[in-house]
Amino acid sequence: MTTPTLSIPDLETVYDVLAQAIDQAGPEKSELFLVKLALLNANALGRAETMQQHIQAALQDL
Repeated sequence: MTTPTLSIPDLETVYDVLAQAIDQAGPEKSELFLVKLALLNANALGRAETMQQHIQAALQDL
């Protein structure tokens, strides 16, 4: 079973939409927005272990 991935143009689109949504949420609500988005994506992913791996990967090199 292969893991689906996005093309570079699709990743750029997601980045742009995400950046706009963070701006729309504003500084006072951006953290809440990101947590809600992460939980929605975790639910769609359907595997807590994979989400934990993604969280650890995202923490790298901050």
